Amino acid sequence: MERLLLCVMLVVAMAVRAQICPKRCVCQILSPNLATLCAKKGLLFVPPNIDRHTVELRLADNFVTSVKRKDFANMTRLVDLTLSRNTISYITPHAFADLENLRALHLNSNRLTRIGNDTFSGMSKLHHLILNNNQLVMIHQGAFNDLLALEELDLSYNNLDSIPWEAIQKMISLHTLSLDHNMLDFIPEGTFSLLQKLNRLDVTSNKLQKLPPDPLFQRAQVLATSGILTSSTFALSFGGNPLHCNCELLWLRRLNREDDLETCASPQHLSGRYFWSIPEEEFLCEPPLITRYSHEMRVLEGQRVALRCKARGDPEPAIHWISPEGKLVSNSSRTLVYTNGTLDILISTVKDTGSFTCISSNPAGEAHQTVDLVIIKLPHISNNTNNIQEPDPGSSDISTSTRGGASGSNVTGDVKGGVDKRVVTAEATSSTALIKFNFQRTIPGIRMFQIQYNGSQDDSLVYRMIPPSSKNFLVNNLAAGTQYDLCVLAIYDDVITSLTATRVVGCVQFTTESEYMRCHFMQSQFLGGTMIIIIGGIIVASVLVFIIILMIRYKVGTCVSL
Repeated sequence: MERLLLCVMLVVAMAVRAQICPKRCVCQILSPNLATLCAKKGLLFVPPNIDRHTVELRLADNFVTSVKRKDFANMTRLVDLTLSRNTISYITPHAFADLENLRALHLNSNRLTRIGNDTFSGMSKLHHLILNNNQLVMIHQGAFNDLLALEELDLSYNNLDSIPWEAIQKMISLHTLSLDHNMLDFIPEGTFSLLQKLNRLDVTSNKLQKLPPDPLFQRAQVLATSGILTSSTFALSFGGNPLHCNCELLWLRRLNREDDLETCASPQHLSGRYFWSIPEEEFLCEPPLITRYSHEMRVLEGQRVALRCKARGDPEPAIHWISPEGKLVSNSSRTLVYTNGTLDILISTVKDTGSFTCISSNPAGEAHQTVDLVIIKLPHISNNTNNIQEPDPGSSDISTSTRGGASGSNVTGDVKGGVDKRVVTAEATSSTALIKFNFQRTIPGIRMFQIQYNGSQDDSLVYRMIPPSSKNFLVNNLAAGTQYDLCVLAIYDDVITSLTATRVVGCVQFTTESEYMRCHFMQSQFLGGTMIIIIGGIIVASVLVFIIILMIRYKVGTCVSL
């Protein structure tokens, strides 16, 4: 009886398993594991009735076009997943999120073009990720952040020009990295310094001109010098790259390894020669030589300044700038340093006056050149006055204005109470002011107009540059209920001194509208509208009452007559 019951239970279990196994697939029950084999079955999508307890799932050589979130939901026991040689072009974000125990994922020979940040999220136990022979052009920077346990990563035969190098640096268990047959042109220095277990690196057939002297390679060099390095210890393949054979690759030339027929692409006298046959003394670098640089420059305070410095050398020199104070100039809100050697000062100040030093450097040496910069100080307006604090000492021909009819030999047309106002405030609100100006006097070579102003609550000046054809300007972002002093200056080329000069067109004083008045006006409008509505309602109610009274009287009169 017990044997009969056991047989019945076994038959029932096999029947259940048979029902769970997808059509066309083969399910192998190897207790306690379950393998679902669906390779070469002509499937167009992942079967929905796969046993969620499957440990191994093979779906290779089918016609699956995409991977959806539900395809592998709740498959927490899955260890090996093979999706090779399908037509997969899209993977839904978090499609593999439930595969917390997955060790190997094969996605090679598909049509993937991009790997997103959420494609492999949560796969912290993945050891093998195979993505070769796809059409990848981009892998997002956060795509590999959770794959720190990887031992093998294969990205070969794609179209990648960059990969998430920062994530690669953290894969300390990585022993095989295949990046061959891509379009990589740069590997950051120190990428492999922490990868103690890496024993195979393949960067064949990329666009690399050099390999950085990483500590990983330096360890290999030490082993090679000691005669310990063998092909099984560390394998480096870098053939098929346009190597630039200068002193930066001398460390690589000194490695003791088998000849893989690598050749040099440049410089010209080494082009086409076998890398390992070139003597070490021919791996040369050329020290930098500064070929072009900005000469002495004179600009107005507040204007933009571009200091240029170009150099040649082998390898390409890096250019840095040193300020007159002896400090290294870096990118900030006011200065930008470009890789082409240009230093861009967005807003110049008087403190920038001095000698800037251009330093060009490469492994072969350094070159220096100085550029003198002179900042011409502009006249400043004192707070709550129309007076120019500091007139230009000669060539700029700056005229000054006085307030309240005070004596002055050179008075502009905007004297307080004067008739000929060259600068006027056409309209002022709580935050804006429309300034109109008319400069009748003809000055040749006007480059631009400058508007400078400050408020009664702020001593700092604000500058605005406008084209020479402008006749008005809208000043924005003003404070409500604040008195402002504003001047318009013409900036032109002085033909006598060949320097940039300035002339005051005129000055004006105005006060922005108070927010209280604005609110009071809106409140009065609101109260007035409310009163109109109330009075209208009373009139309508009175008319309705009058009509009702007439109707009642009419009905009473009718009843009496009857």
